[in-house]
Order: sequence, then C-alpha cells, then structure tokens
Amino acid sequence: MKSILEYLEQSADRFPDRTAFADETEQCTFAELRACAKRAGSALAGRGCLKKPVPVLMEKSVRTIKILMGIVYAGGFYVVLDPAQPALRLGQILSALEADLIVTDEAGRAYLQKEIPQAPEALDSCALLQAETDEALLEKVRAQRQDIWPLYVMFTSGSTGVPKGVVVSHRSVIDFIGEFTEKFGITDQDVIGNQAPWDFDVSVKDIYAGLKTGATVQIIPRQYFSFPMMLLDFLDERGVTSLTWAVSALCIVSAMNGFSYKVPGRIRRVMFSGETMPVRHLNYWRKFIPDAMYVNLYGPTEITCNCTFYVLDREFEAGEAIPIGWAFANEHVFLLDENDREVTEPGVEGEICVSGTALALGYYNNAEQTRRSFVQNPLNHSYQELIYRTGDMGIYDKSGALYFASRRDFQIKHMGHRIELGEIEAALDKIGAVVRSCCVFDAERNKIVCFYQGDVERRALGRALGSCLPDYMIPNVFRQVEEMPLTKNGKIDRKRLLGLYTEGNGRRGARAERPAK
Repeated sequence: MKSILEYLEQSADRFPDRTAFADETEQCTFAELRACAKRAGSALAGRGCLKKPVPVLMEKSVRTIKILMGIVYAGGFYVVLDPAQPALRLGQILSALEADLIVTDEAGRAYLQKEIPQAPEALDSCALLQAETDEALLEKVRAQRQDIWPLYVMFTSGSTGVPKGVVVSHRSVIDFIGEFTEKFGITDQDVIGNQAPWDFDVSVKDIYAGLKTGATVQIIPRQYFSFPMMLLDFLDERGVTSLTWAVSALCIVSAMNGFSYKVPGRIRRVMFSGETMPVRHLNYWRKFIPDAMYVNLYGPTEITCNCTFYVLDREFEAGEAIPIGWAFANEHVFLLDENDREVTEPGVEGEICVSGTALALGYYNNAEQTRRSFVQNPLNHSYQELIYRTGDMGIYDKSGALYFASRRDFQIKHMGHRIELGEIEAALDKIGAVVRSCCVFDAERNKIVCFYQGDVERRALGRALGSCLPDYMIPNVFRQVEEMPLTKNGKIDRKRLLGLYTEGNGRRGARAERPAK
C-alpha cells in the first residue's frame, strides 16, 4: 500500500452506499466521497500540486474532508488551518509553507482579503468539487506516488515564537492506523464521534480509522462542547460507538454532570490523550458507561498520533497515576538518561524516545529544528537509526509499564495541546508595555501562569495576546511583579515563580485569572 487513498477506494468498493462522513447538516457516502475527491483532485492536479503543500482554511465538515482527499488525489499534502486562529498566527504558517494557493470558502475568502492580504491565491472549495474528473491526469499522479510522500503538515507551538510544521508521510499513517484499528477492534460496524479539530493530530485517528474500516465518522460541531445536553443528544441520536477525544473534552461532560441528563446507549470504546486524565473524571465515565473499553493513549504529533497505549483493566483511586503503558507494534519506545544511557530500572527517570516507521519526516522548511529533534539513536553506532526525543520524562514500574513523569524543558501539555512556553513569552515581548515576562505551568491546577514586569493591566494583556495566539495558549493567570527572581547564574528562577503562585493554595492566583477578552 502506497497511499491512504487505497483506504478510501477499498471502502468505496465494499460499502458504496454507506455514510462515510456526516456533520450537523450534510453527509456523504463512501462512493460520493471518492467521486467528489477525484473531481477536486483533477482540478488541483492541473494546478501543479504534486508534492506541494495545499493549505485549507475551512471549518471541519463533510465538504472539508472531500477537499482534503482531493488534495491527496492531486499528489499534494494538506495543511488544515483553523479559521478561529488569530490572523498573525495563520500568516506565520502561510509564510512558512510558501504555498502557491489556498483552498477556502466564501467566509474564508473574505477573512483572507481583510486580515491576510498577502495570502496565496484562494481557490473556491465548491468550484473544485464541481470540476470535471480527469482520470488520465489522476492516473499519471498515481503512477509516480511513493508512500514516503507527505500526507499532511500540522503546526505545533515553537519556542522561537514561530509555529513548527510537522510533516507526516502516507507510510507513517498506514503503519499506525493498521495497528490502531486492529488492536482496539474498530470495524465497519462502528460509528466514530469526531471531537478533535482537524489541525490537531487526534483527528487523524478518526478520519483514517473510518476510511480504513468503513466505519462512519460523525463530525461533532465545535459549539456542542459548550452545551453538554446538545452533545449527548448528538452522540445518542447518531448512534456513536467510539470516542477518541482529548482529555479536556471528556472532562467537560463529567465536570457538568452531563450523564445526569442522558447516557448515550451505544458507546463501547473511550480513548483519550493529550494530557493526564484526572482519575475523578475517569471514574465518572466508568460509573455511567461501565462496559466500555477505556484506553489511555500517549504520543506527540511528531510520531504520528501515538506511540504507547494502556487499556484500563482495573480501578484507579483519586491521585493515582495512570500508566501510558506499552509501545504499539513497530514502534520502539525507550528511556535515555542525561548521559544518553538507556534507563531500564523501575522508578528511574529518563527522557522518552521513539524510533520506528511512524516518525514524522521532520519540520517543514525548518532543517535546524529537525536536526535538533530527530537525531541518531545514541545506543546504535552501526547504522543510521533516527529517533525522536520527546522532551517528556518517564519511568517504568516493576511490571515494565511506562508512566509519564514530567517535562524536561519548557514545553507543556495544556488543553490537549503541546505548548512551548517560549512562544507565549515571545508574543509577550512584542507588547511594548511589557518589560520582561516569564511563563510557568502549574500542572496540579492545569494553569499557565504569566509573570510580567511593566505598566499594563491584565485585561489589556489578555486582549493583546488574543490577537496573536490561539485561546489555548493564553495564560490563565497573570501576575505583575516589580522584578524577576534570578538564579545564581543570572537566569529567571522559574521554580521560585511557580512557588510564589502555588503558595497559599493559589487563592491569590484565582482572583487574578485570565480576564474575558
């Protein structure tokens, strides 16, 4: 298999009239998806998209998935842009891509004209989907295809203030999705409830598990996660059986006691990732849906979704750590100490490192960052073996199960996203009234805390950051200080700042939390 399009084509042959994707107002069968994607692919192939990035500025929807598959038919690779992202950030991404064109809709075109006039040529998604299919042109693309071609680029936080584009190949997705669907028993009888935005790699598991198996993917409207009753009605009415959600999304239901209203009757698989799952919220779900399979998944975007899993086979007590578990097949997950020696003893921390086919191709147009993150395995001196150093610290228990322990650097996990605190600080540095800033993360309370020097009100600071950072990166707490505490080496003492916040059980911080924009 050289392309994920073979998933679509096989399912279209097996289940031509089955619903492949559905959103709030529209649905399409596998046969319709293939036909529409070929039309869009023909038009895009005529524009010379072979092995080039094609950004897509659209909300996730049935129409969007048709466009994404069309880009793949054209031999290009897609980059989903969230219209809710600030214009500055979208502009940075477009600048890094150096793309010739962008696919969007009427709302997106108006947005680009107003906010990003330097954006590449905008193509209308509806027009692409109404183009004539050119089978000869598509066959020409197919004949050249290799499984190492990029499939998509997803942008994550970068410490320099510029997002990093993770490039993932067809082969990596094929390698992972085959194992993922088989291990957790996802079949054509499933209905997958898609929560994750399509610029977030959790969604890769939804999209391609559906295409591979013939399962239906129900695209849950973003706004439903603010209204649990609407969300639960949607899950129940659409017959959703499988959830692969960010931890924060599951916690919305439990925090608002959603199951007191309704318990969807067909859910039999609940998988979660992105951050540590609070046991209290996990136990709430298990109380109301006791017969479902619950799975903790771990892994950064750079290794194609996940590298470890843990099927919860026992009860957990509040405060108890949930393992991230065991490596997926064809992925080697191991720990290295600060001297690049392998850690095998239980209870000893080491950096989580990964090798295998699932590794990304690196960062788009960013060779320096790629060289820093994707490196030769220091345990192998005989031949080239690239590994990805996650920056996460882990430990083994006596059974050999792996646990997440902490971060090695200033990258954090917050609201399901990996965030470089340095990117937030870089944005703060652009605000003229801010003399100096430092961000720390209170993992216990799951809050980003910003300390800053300068004559600026917290509310104004929050508004200013909102113009250049997505909501999930804006600090939850702002603290103004007269001066930054320093270590003996003259660096900002981050541990002391975090201690200043956590002293007094964070009560002062609660009163200084992020203001409304």
